[in-house]
Amino acid sequence: MIEIADLPVVNASLNATSGVLVLAGYACIRAGRKQAHAVFMACAVVVSLAFLVSYLTYHAHAGSKHFAGQGLARPVYFTILTTHTILAAVTALWLVPVTVYRAARSRFDQHKALARWTLPVWLYVSVTGVIIYFMLYRWYAPA
Repeated sequence: MIEIADLPVVNASLNATSGVLVLAGYACIRAGRKQAHAVFMACAVVVSLAFLVSYLTYHAHAGSKHFAGQGLARPVYFTILTTHTILAAVTALWLVPVTVYRAARSRFDQHKALARWTLPVWLYVSVTGVIIYFMLYRWYAPA
């Protein structure tokens, strides 16, 4: 059974997995493998939704965690956290749903135009989510 205290590492793993799936989906579409692209991207959406459920569950039970780093680590952490949070909201509430909707409606020109923005933002959110985990729970965690 997974404990609430285990969810941060689960969340980081889900973030990393989402990023890998997005990259795999991108590689497939670049290779002309449309069906494989669709499968990888659908999996990335499902993993991202699992992350959201896990993230909300953790914070509903554990609250927020104070960043213990000092010096230059603090502005670096809060810059990453701020950009991650804003872009995660934009990605989850607009970019991904609209990009998926356009693909589902076979509006592939519109899908491709928006996906050019969705891909790098989604990857940034995935990577920075993992970095935030390491900064908060591993690198600067109180001993």
